[in-house]
Amino acid sequence: MTAPVLQVRGLTVEFATRRGVARVLDDVALEIHRGQTLGVVGESGCGKSVTALAVMRLIASPPGRIVGGEVLFDGRDLLALPEREMRRVRGNRVSMIFQEPMTSLNPAYTVGDQIGETLRLHEGLSRRAALERTVAMLDAVGIPAPAQRVHEYPHQFSGGMRQRVMIAMALACKPDVLIADEPTTALDVTVQAQIFDLISELRERTGTAVMLITHDMGAVAEMCDAVAVMYAGRVVETGPVRSILGDPLHPYTRGLIACAPGRRTVAPGQMLEEIPGTVPSLLERGAGCLFADRCPQAQVRCREALPPPTVLPDGRAVQCWLHAEAA
Repeated sequence: MTAPVLQVRGLTVEFATRRGVARVLDDVALEIHRGQTLGVVGESGCGKSVTALAVMRLIASPPGRIVGGEVLFDGRDLLALPEREMRRVRGNRVSMIFQEPMTSLNPAYTVGDQIGETLRLHEGLSRRAALERTVAMLDAVGIPAPAQRVHEYPHQFSGGMRQRVMIAMALACKPDVLIADEPTTALDVTVQAQIFDLISELRERTGTAVMLITHDMGAVAEMCDAVAVMYAGRVVETGPVRSILGDPLHPYTRGLIACAPGRRTVAPGQMLEEIPGTVPSLLERGAGCLFADRCPQAQVRCREALPPPTVLPDGRAVQCWLHAEAA
């Protein structure tokens, strides 16, 4: 396999709070190859969106701070670039679709002006050329009458259409990497399917690498080639999607898959499966595995020290004492 287009190594992020410093990302490691879709999954608050913002260098400081690690894009560490150079990369070669398009789009400007600004800034196009490219992009993402709607404002679009505008903006400069942070939040099921189909089609056509942040295991099974499972700011398991979903190794991954709706038929009055307990406080991480208090297979050793990453012959990696001892 060729070298990854984006590689995250040891990424660590902290946030200052009134109660102390919370380490929201701890030694996160990920990689994505060209034309590949990596699914990043986990419970709310596990660090998925913070990982995306850290890669884009959009962590608000204060209160957030990247305290360690590297984000290698084509061999260059994005975290070490001067801000002026990072602006050339952000939105151009590495783009992001944010969770809520209504808060990401400026209500005072037409969608054409907002997409066109990206093209004029990064590709130096004239206003007329940027408008023509913008119309073509709106057409490519399935917005009807693009020559007319390019002059409309975000509030004149439905939720699904606003998300398509965000995708058009993210793909306008043909990025090498597209980060999609919960791109179908608050959309109905039909529109969700259309958005996922659109991202897949564009990935196949352009070879863009996609990082899909989601809590939907069904979307992971349909869209992704590889999966990274996050818990409490750490990546606990990574590998090919078929291996992870077919034979999960980490107890947390098994719990996530068991909780997914549709995995089994639930009789009337029967409760869905759940992972007992709650995510621990990130203010006091302790020395051991943070999942130990919720894990049905936890041992004394799990609370005393973090397990080392164990790499299997099929390319999977897992951080769990059960597999570290076996290896």
